[in-house]
Amino acid sequence: MFEILFLGTSASAPSAKRGLSGLIVSHNEYRFLIDCGEGTQRQILQSGIGFKRLTRILLTHGHLDHILGLGGLLSTLLRWESIDELNIFGGRSTLERVRTLLYDVVLRGNQPPMPLILKEIKPGIVFEADDFTITAFSVTHRGPDCLGFVFEEKARRPFLSQKAEELGVPFGPERGELVAGREITLSNGKRITPDDVLGAWERGSKLVVVGDAGRTDNLLEVCQDADGLVIESTYLDEEADMAKQFSHLTARMSAELALKAGVKKLILTHISRRYREKDVIAEAQSVFSKTVVARDFDNYQIRKEI
Repeated sequence: MFEILFLGTSASAPSAKRGLSGLIVSHNEYRFLIDCGEGTQRQILQSGIGFKRLTRILLTHGHLDHILGLGGLLSTLLRWESIDELNIFGGRSTLERVRTLLYDVVLRGNQPPMPLILKEIKPGIVFEADDFTITAFSVTHRGPDCLGFVFEEKARRPFLSQKAEELGVPFGPERGELVAGREITLSNGKRITPDDVLGAWERGSKLVVVGDAGRTDNLLEVCQDADGLVIESTYLDEEADMAKQFSHLTARMSAELALKAGVKKLILTHISRRYREKDVIAEAQSVFSKTVVARDFDNYQIRKEI
């Protein structure tokens, strides 16, 4: 299960009720901040989630409404907060802009208070834990190195408790050994293999996060069967020409992608203050009913749907 906390859901400029782009994806003890628009650090404080475990930041691209908050965040860490290290992941051109912001504007010759690591990434796996991976993929928007991210739990075999009881497997470390794929021998000499007590392989939950995008045809495969899709909805269909001009999506375009890809839940963000929220959701739901429009501080849990 992945948990999403939206920190900023506005497009290009903040509104009275929406901050600039930023969200946190959590999985057990791991937290990842995706994009860091101006004001993100205040949203983090207001949300109550705190800074302590926010040691990894994933950037979708280098536009200022997605990175400008990094300066204030680092400035605060210099004076008030303490974290073990800060890893910022992004494409080459994105990190060039981030490096200028952090080293030339904020630090100005000073050393950061913790290891500050800028990690250039390309499409492919960018992070792997025991039970999930994060994979970057290319997104078409204005400028190079625009990325989206797939959070996906690794496939697993469920433990069949009733079968284990029938075979006399006691509660305790023996069951852990079987789950880990190792054969055990019971006190009576009977050998039990993992295949005796583990079910068929089951996929884990899948969350796709897309930053700004100008087309969806090249996102269909990566979004296929996602349990959750977070994607922009900067324009309504009535201004589709403007969306194309500025390489953004309409609510209808995002909904059509979700429908074609078999997505289970569509969460729209990057909402322009030129539109009423009810109009955005009405346009999307006319195509894909399982659509919501995220608001700042909304929290969603993305689980595998059977």
